[in-house]
Amino acid sequence: MTDDLSGWAAGLDDLMARVAGRFRRVEPRRRARAYVLGLLSPLAGKNGWTLAEAAGENTPDGMQRLLNRSAWDAEAVRDDLRDYVAEHLGDADGVLIIDETGFLKKGTKSAGVQRQYSGTAGRTENCQLGVFLAYASAYGRTLIDRELYLPQSWCADDGRRTEAAVPAKVRFATKPALGL
Repeated sequence: MTDDLSGWAAGLDDLMARVAGRFRRVEPRRRARAYVLGLLSPLAGKNGWTLAEAAGENTPDGMQRLLNRSAWDAEAVRDDLRDYVAEHLGDADGVLIIDETGFLKKGTKSAGVQRQYSGTAGRTENCQLGVFLAYASAYGRTLIDRELYLPQSWCADDGRRTEAAVPAKVRFATKPALGL
């Protein structure tokens, strides 16, 4: 979480202890730690397979289960992370940074995928867009929030939303509105 990585493992343990109660069972709690550890690792490509392999698992099924079916509250974990960041990186001169990132996709089934401009690709491509909030101070920098951008065409298509498991409560919002 900071440029000084010497204490990152202890920091990860502190953070995971803080969010441990958000997971009802020990298995997803352990897998969440392995997932975060994989994200922080120098792996070249970070996807379900590579993160699972880095965690010593034979398939990505467990990581997918953690992200798709395990009972835990992502927003509560986000709030715990925000509090942790405020305690460890907080500074009067700190800044919030809002940025969008595109994720190139080949198919059409993932939520929000369509041909749209992606700054990541530098052109219009088939992709998903995410809006991310980061915090930076003299003590370090980190991501603290995220939201998937759901284009108007997706919001108007109930069948497509249902097939992609997009909750009915999700409404169209511009990227700047999602950032705020």
